[in-house]
Amino acid sequence: MLTIWGNKFRHCDGVSRRNFLKIGTLGIAGFSLPELLRAEDAAGIGDSRKAVINIHLDGGPPQMDMIDLKPEAPSEIRGEFSPIATAVPGLQISELLPSIAGVADKFAFIRTLVGSDGRHHAFQCQSGFRERDLKSIGGRPVMGSVLAKLHAGEKLSAPVFVDMMQGRPLVRNSARPGFLGPAYQPFRPDLSDMFSRELEPGMKNELAALGAGHSTSLTLNEQITTSRLADRRQLLGGLDRIRRGIDSTGMMHAMDRFTEQAADILTSGKLAEALDLQKVDPATLARYTFPAEKVNGRYKYSDGPEATYKLLLARRLIEAGVRCVSVSISDFDTHSNNFRTMRQIGPLVDHGLHALVTDLDERGMLDDVTIVAWGEFGRTPRIDAKSAGRHHWPRVGMAMLAGGGMRTGQAIGVTDRYAGVAQSRPVHYKDVFSTLYRNLGIDALATTVTDPTGRPQYLLDSGEPLPELG
Repeated sequence: MLTIWGNKFRHCDGVSRRNFLKIGTLGIAGFSLPELLRAEDAAGIGDSRKAVINIHLDGGPPQMDMIDLKPEAPSEIRGEFSPIATAVPGLQISELLPSIAGVADKFAFIRTLVGSDGRHHAFQCQSGFRERDLKSIGGRPVMGSVLAKLHAGEKLSAPVFVDMMQGRPLVRNSARPGFLGPAYQPFRPDLSDMFSRELEPGMKNELAALGAGHSTSLTLNEQITTSRLADRRQLLGGLDRIRRGIDSTGMMHAMDRFTEQAADILTSGKLAEALDLQKVDPATLARYTFPAEKVNGRYKYSDGPEATYKLLLARRLIEAGVRCVSVSISDFDTHSNNFRTMRQIGPLVDHGLHALVTDLDERGMLDDVTIVAWGEFGRTPRIDAKSAGRHHWPRVGMAMLAGGGMRTGQAIGVTDRYAGVAQSRPVHYKDVFSTLYRNLGIDALATTVTDPTGRPQYLLDSGEPLPELG
């Protein structure tokens, strides 16, 4: 873990402690050609601040309880929630999302998301690909890792890719670099002191099985000055020169880039400041604060009301120079008590997304930042009579997009009367990623990265930007 120490402060219990941020698993890397800058130049974007905030609704959100309600369906299908009107004439979404309904003109609602791998983690929502794709050479890289590679060669004071996913996506390493290797891992802050997210017993075992070797330790405190850090980097460079020359695994290259990037980030201070909520204007903090009167209990393995601050941190990270931020909100794995759980986390998502979109809009950032909120699959149309839950349903799911200069204020796709099958305009995960890349000025079907065998691999092997979104 990387620990950034700040000033002392006093808790209400009278104990003086140091404010710190623990940041682990650094990995922003280098490559000889800055492909991303060339792609942006070709698209006329130049030195832009185009970015993506990818929000994983961990567990699989129930599409028919959020954006594709079926009020005419039998009660065992339609459930307990009613549709409400939105700012877009003729467009209705769930009563759980009144704030989003009020700014629906800033959202695009995809009701026919198809192609789910059926895997219970966030990898497909991070890459577009199924887990087994190119598995023999390490698997496909996620979008953030691809962007880290394309940004290689730049001197950065903030990482390209920050992963703030907790819970299942963290345990199963959903934001992984695949065949790009360890140099392109996400920068992964330890948010456990800010956002508690208890793991299910099985996932606790999975995390324990990973051992302690999956993070890299680096600490900079007041006893290590910037000059001492520079001296240490020079010393390490001399000691490692011979090993670097004979290394054939790429690990030394990864560690070289890790060391350089870690030092740049530490001495810059941008990342630490972006992750420090004490530096946020009180009015802005209030905007993201989930109202106490809306807190409706808390399911054991779900996020608490403070989870809306993750989206505030995502916005601040983008302002600090990060290009891709991944966030998770849980727990949509509603095998039991679907409606009780949705009454808790539906309003949470509603408040957080509304705050994020309106905040970006008022700051003039919304056209540059694309937001996508989605899950690994949908939920069953029929409610389980015994558990009052909805189970996994890979046949069709949902997504909500905003920003990125897209044409919003519309719903895309039509499902059958039970919200169980796409009847028209199916949208694949890769179509969404093609759209995300396009918003960054990248043609994903024409841009390649090289795999360990020396073969160029296109960022996407299929999928087209959604024409409805412009």
